Amino acid sequence: MKIMAVCGSGLGSSFMMEMNIKKALKKLGIEAEVNHTDLASVTPNDADLFVMARDIADSSSISPDKIVVVKNLVSVAEFEEKLSAYFNR
Repeated sequence: MKIMAVCGSGLGSSFMMEMNIKKALKKLGIEAEVNHTDLASVTPNDADLFVMARDIADSSSISPDKIVVVKNLVSVAEFEEKLSAYFNR
C-alpha cells in the first residue's frame, strides 16, 4: 500500500501531513509506504491512496474513491479517524 500526501506546493504542508499519516497508521496498526508531493506533480499511478485538503482534492485529477480529504492538517486524530474509515469501508 502506497499513500501520498498532497498539497499545493509539495513542501511544508505535505511533509507535515506525511508525518501525521505515519503517526495515525502506527496507531491503527496499518503498514504503508508514505510519501509527499505537490498537486502539479502527482499522477493517479503514484499511490494507492491520496490524502489532501478539500481545495486541492476538488482540483486534482485523482479519482475521488482514492482520496481521503482532511480539514485540519495538524490533527493526528483527524488523520486517524479518516484513515480508519477508509480502511474499514
